[in-house]
Amino acid sequence: MSSDRERTTSHLLLTQEPQRLGSGWLSGTIGAIVGLAGLAAAACLVWPQALTTPALRDHYPANLRTWVVAALAVATALATLSLWLRRKKTLGVVALGSAALGGTLLLFAADLSTPGTTTSLLAVDVFTLNLLLYPAVFLPLERLWPHRDQPTFRAEWWTDLAWFASSALLVQLTTFLVLAPGNAVSGVTASFGANVAALRFVVQFAAIVVVADVAQYWVHRACHQVPFLWRFHAIHHSAEAMDWLAGSRLHVVDALLTRALVFLAIAALGFHLHVIGLYLVFIAAQATFVHANVAWRLRWLEGWLVTPRFHHWHHAKAPIDVNFAVHLPWLDRLFGTFHLPPLAWPEHYGLAAGAKGPRGFWRQLVAPFRRRQPPWS
Repeated sequence: MSSDRERTTSHLLLTQEPQRLGSGWLSGTIGAIVGLAGLAAAACLVWPQALTTPALRDHYPANLRTWVVAALAVATALATLSLWLRRKKTLGVVALGSAALGGTLLLFAADLSTPGTTTSLLAVDVFTLNLLLYPAVFLPLERLWPHRDQPTFRAEWWTDLAWFASSALLVQLTTFLVLAPGNAVSGVTASFGANVAALRFVVQFAAIVVVADVAQYWVHRACHQVPFLWRFHAIHHSAEAMDWLAGSRLHVVDALLTRALVFLAIAALGFHLHVIGLYLVFIAAQATFVHANVAWRLRWLEGWLVTPRFHHWHHAKAPIDVNFAVHLPWLDRLFGTFHLPPLAWPEHYGLAAGAKGPRGFWRQLVAPFRRRQPPWS
């Protein structure tokens, strides 16, 4: 069985170089992430009005420039170590190049701590924060408790990183579009919403998880069963390897539709803004976690909360159209789409029946709009 798995997954490997301690992989990986984050932060310091969000801009510390310099110095040191230890120099070059370019930009940097009111289209500061936070949480989990023995920088990793970056960079535009339908109905349901907002915080949070997941279940199921919607959602299912970054492969039309309809349900009921904020943090963390390459079995919790094993079956080549819930697996039991064999994980991920999705970010972005029927539809 293990040899079969090695044969079927070998084409997913970007590199088979060792990732053990002392191989230069850890220093190169951390250096590349910190270097790219430092470069992005330096760009924010140079063009704050164009690249940062006003809501965050007003809260940056006065010594942010010092922190960026420190990050670039750390990236340079780690890059040097990785270049010395590792035969393949990609990680070290990325780390060192990012640090050098970031240091050059700092020569033209201004003070980002001053308040600003201009709304920018690109939220590079959000991307920077995400780039530091998500790998810091999920990369150690996937290296310590992996389900599959696959490299961090697998094939198509850069494609999924592009989706990850685009979702963060365009967060202001997508947030506006997502909130628009909900804001339109919130005034109509204001009197009912006042009663909901008066409930205790824990009751509201439990209610918002149920309401949101019922809405997401049916939108998600429609994305699988309505051919036009499947054109876009199939991009998400074209990933043939699961890890924390694979969940970022989500077409912008797919993401806008799902999030707008879910927020419409939330806004119509009038939950308190603090409850909505906590829910957004919860769904961002869980949506990333359930795609992760983590072999955890959460036993009794698997019946009540969606886990990686549950959601990995949703991405399996077979069976298809199962496990639509995002938070609450008992919804799939209720509606007849539950599939979770004891102890088992899927062998293969991706589109069913041998279909192949387009490769590369730009091809995946435009493929659903082509007049010709996609091969996965």
